[in-house]
Amino acid sequence: MRLSELSGKEIVDVKKAERLGVLGQTDLEINESTGQIQALLIPSVKWFGFRKQGGEIRVPWQHIKKIGTDMIIIDVHEEENVEE
Repeated sequence: MRLSELSGKEIVDVKKAERLGVLGQTDLEINESTGQIQALLIPSVKWFGFRKQGGEIRVPWQHIKKIGTDMIIIDVHEEENVEE
């Protein structure tokens, strides 16, 4: 799958049943030696599209459960989220 195919998809947490963001408003953590995506970095606080003081949620690639036509379903345990 190409990065352009992922862009614009909503990211939804299956446990909380909430929308975390849209891919394209997130950053990707990429392994420089292999070029593989390691994690999605999602801003945790937004206000009218602008970042306020807040961290980000790190979603490891292995926690992505399903990539559909409109959204990406993730399953992350609360203690595994890394907020910076």
